[in-house]
Amino acid sequence: MITAKPLTHSIVEEFIPPRKATSRKGENGIVLVVGGSYVYHGAPILSSLAALRCGTDLVYTSVPKINVTATRSTSPDLIVIPLVDQKLTRGAVNKLVGALPKNLDSATIGMGLAIQDKNSLLHLVKSLLDMDVRLSLDASALIPEVLSVLPDKNVIVTPHAGEFRRLFGEVPSDYADERTSQVKRFAKECDITILLKGPSDVISDGNIAYTNKKNTPGMTVGGTGDVLSGLVAGMLAKNRNTLESAAAAAFLNGMAGDMVSEKFGLHMTSSDMIDAIPQVMMPFDRIV
Repeated sequence: MITAKPLTHSIVEEFIPPRKATSRKGENGIVLVVGGSYVYHGAPILSSLAALRCGTDLVYTSVPKINVTATRSTSPDLIVIPLVDQKLTRGAVNKLVGALPKNLDSATIGMGLAIQDKNSLLHLVKSLLDMDVRLSLDASALIPEVLSVLPDKNVIVTPHAGEFRRLFGEVPSDYADERTSQVKRFAKECDITILLKGPSDVISDGNIAYTNKKNTPGMTVGGTGDVLSGLVAGMLAKNRNTLESAAAAAFLNGMAGDMVSEKFGLHMTSSDMIDAIPQVMMPFDRIV
């Protein structure tokens, strides 16, 4: 029988590094978010704000040029880098990589992202990995072709059930033990960390597995996965252990959903969750 350890406050507390009292801007994480399209302008904004709210110092948000004005007007806290094309192309990737800071810690790619061709995505992933950037991949970035460039690179993928099937060719089981077994097996085979989203998240690096039971029906609203992606990238920017970062992000995302659900019930939005992140994270704050 495959067993997974349920996440608890005490477990997650060990996964969130303390902040140095003498730290300077940039030392608590620099994150890149790449996403968005003509239709889905909000997804990368939610991810970016979630990364900021979890304590990241700087967030660079790269979106198609058609989305730049809307993204900039949403928050003055985001550093917006326009993609030169409306979709992710090789030319857009080359321009983006040239504009990035050299001390980037982590990146999350795929939320609402329109991709012109698969090779442009692979080029972006390889370029960031060559810069020793820790990656989280979601949504349109979850294609089978990307798996070949991920082994031994400390990458997290965050699929829901449908994306899991597209990525690995299997439908996740409805039975907890079988579901955990699937996640653990593919994580080991592909040498990645998988965060399978659902009413009960399953997180594994192929050796250890955690579960995060949410039971918050209101979290089916669009954008909760984008918030999670931002949290994953924010955690990766501070803790370069992919399993611990994915587990902490899943737990915090669930806590924020629970908190908002208590206030709004089935009428919550993902933007409400952004506002709840500081409240759920403050008990984990430590300064050394």
